[in-house]
Amino acid sequence: MSRISARLAECRESGRLALIPYITAGYPDAETTVELAIALAGAGADLLELGIPFSDPLADGVTIQRASFAALGAGVTPRTCLEVARRIRARCDVPLLFMGYYNPFLRYGLDAFADDSAGAGVDGLIVPDLPPEEAGELRGCLANRGLDLIHLLAPTSTDERIGLVARSATGFVYCASLAGVTGARSDLSAGIPAFLGRVRRQTDLPLCVGFGISRPEHVSALVGVADGAIVGSALVALIERLAPSARVAGAASYLAELRRAADGELA
Repeated sequence: MSRISARLAECRESGRLALIPYITAGYPDAETTVELAIALAGAGADLLELGIPFSDPLADGVTIQRASFAALGAGVTPRTCLEVARRIRARCDVPLLFMGYYNPFLRYGLDAFADDSAGAGVDGLIVPDLPPEEAGELRGCLANRGLDLIHLLAPTSTDERIGLVARSATGFVYCASLAGVTGARSDLSAGIPAFLGRVRRQTDLPLCVGFGISRPEHVSALVGVADGAIVGSALVALIERLAPSARVAGAASYLAELRRAADGELA
């Protein structure tokens, strides 16, 4: 069992909604990324998602695009991200996921990137522009090192598509709350329970919901419905607008509030 599977199994057995914050590796800089990750783990994160900056992040909205472009402009590369992951792993045992696009992994070399990711303490990859029917080579490289490959589904996914992902994914299934790009929203779709019900009919893997999760009430609404909540754009936007000296504490405080909502401690 991978570290991701083990942590999500623990959450499921205890009735705990897993919280999975996303931050962009190298934004606003590598040192701050490490400190943010450690603070988020301490504030209640069950897994940590590290975005690898890319010039054409087709699944991401403007907030994460800005963070990615800033990181790229500062010279952040996949090797930088691996070093960031290694430094985080040295200080905490929370499962780590890379979220990135296929081209940088292919250019790096799939075997080499799988080797170096495992060596850095990374537990899995999310590759939103790699469809499962074309993912066999990367899946094999990761599986040989005990790493998970996480696939995405959207509410528009057909039952056939859901079945393909159910047969291919490991770790968990990333269920986008809407058809579109990442970004904070004011309300969650009322169709999420029905969408997750369709996925659950074809897999026992944990289902984690992302895209648009930004408020405590969003997290509360997923308790008993999903296995995990992924929080990205709202957290990156908070980091962007806070003064440098307040970023780490502010991000931890935000996640702690979401943790209280996930644990049913908010009125």
